[in-house]
Amino acid sequence: MTPDWNIRPSTLLDATWMVELRAEVMRPDLERLGRYDPVRVRQRFLNAFTPEHTRVIQVDKVDVGLIAVRPEHDGVWIEHFYLDPAWQGCGLGSQVLGQILRTEAAGQPFRLNVLQGSPARRLYERHGFSLVSQDPIDVYLMKPAPEPQR
Repeated sequence: MTPDWNIRPSTLLDATWMVELRAEVMRPDLERLGRYDPVRVRQRFLNAFTPEHTRVIQVDKVDVGLIAVRPEHDGVWIEHFYLDPAWQGCGLGSQVLGQILRTEAAGQPFRLNVLQGSPARRLYERHGFSLVSQDPIDVYLMKPAPEPQR
């Protein structure tokens, strides 16, 4: 059963726990690809962290994840979508992603990338994302802009 959840804006103070969550969630995929570096995984997040584009996912007022939604000229980029492993697989990620897709489109396509072999790719494909390109490390996906509502 999916828990009751909400999203709140992030602040600079959230960066500390967010960087640790990212390192924990990404470690298995990065190790599988031979690319895990405990300093680099944290530094890449801190270099890209923009509080105004990042939201905190909460269950019962406890921070359990994050998602960044960044508008760009070529679409709306979904980045840094991480859930505490204890909350993965219960439908929470699907509900959060569904809400973001309904409320953030602004008439543009959604874009994102995942690591090769990441189970997260299945989540995105279930929500209408399809392959744009890939390289030995990353898979780039896109969901077309939603049709205008009449």
